[in-house]
Amino acid sequence: MDGYQNELQTAIAAVRQAARVTQAVQKQITEDVLEKQDRSPVTIADYASQAVICHALKEALPDDPIVGEEDAAELRGVDNAGFVNRILEELAAIDVDTTADEVCSWIDLGNGTGGSRFWTLDPIDGTKGFLRGQQYAISLALIVDGELTVAVLGCPNLPLDPDDETSPGTLFFAVRGKGAFVFSVEDSDVSIAEAVRVHTGTAVDWLDARLCESVESGHSSHSRSAQIAESLGITKEPIRLDSQAKYAVVARGQADIYLRLPTGKAYQEKIWDHAGGVLVVQEAGGTVSDINGKPLDFTQGHELTQNRGVVVSNGPLHEAVVKAVQDAGVA
Repeated sequence: MDGYQNELQTAIAAVRQAARVTQAVQKQITEDVLEKQDRSPVTIADYASQAVICHALKEALPDDPIVGEEDAAELRGVDNAGFVNRILEELAAIDVDTTADEVCSWIDLGNGTGGSRFWTLDPIDGTKGFLRGQQYAISLALIVDGELTVAVLGCPNLPLDPDDETSPGTLFFAVRGKGAFVFSVEDSDVSIAEAVRVHTGTAVDWLDARLCESVESGHSSHSRSAQIAESLGITKEPIRLDSQAKYAVVARGQADIYLRLPTGKAYQEKIWDHAGGVLVVQEAGGTVSDINGKPLDFTQGHELTQNRGVVVSNGPLHEAVVKAVQDAGVA
């Protein structure tokens, strides 16, 4: 990983720390919380995750701006003192001792506007999956001159061994031109050199191909996905899971296609919802574009304003999938 060793090691350590605090909060979610539709656990985890990652990046790479999803404006209100204390308690539980003012300032480090070199962060991608105790992701990526360069994708509930649901969660990472790799999100003693390289699947026949898509139909049109799968001759049941963990399952060959189809003409994809996963898939041998076959453009600020939707594939199937999306009238 010559040239980006410091960035990669810093990002991996930060995402692992964020995984510790988010997992601890997720374990506290009860049926009563879900019945009340109480979103406070995911909000606490979101802020805590962004705080520890932004702080770690600032300490190691002080000149790098960070474009994050959250800011601390609401937390600074007098009415939210109890909420801030909950965040401080969760951070203290993972041996991060700080103050209310400090934690708000760490979160606000994510208020960067981009530039020629910057990080983009989604501290918890897949909030509904998080609340259900299922899949979520922590996504961090370094963008240099408009190119995804370093990516770390923590998937704390995605088993390291796909055939063993009791195996530890995963952390995927990639550096442009160096491949994509995975190891345990929990074992901080494992070095980068011990990570296992991942590759996208080799399916070239639609009967062998598997689709993955969001659990939430509000994120992508399930009916259109089913129509496209039928037109291609895909017969396997889709894998449905939340968050950028979908990029991870394509990267390691559990699925071959991921479609994020527009659900409304006004919606623009956010860069932090895709950046980490995109580079991991690309470095694993896959292809990522928008629904028109255009590469995703990360030079337009916080949103992918030059793109519509996202198509992810194992590589060989990509051109045919894009054509099927267009033939289905997706726009």
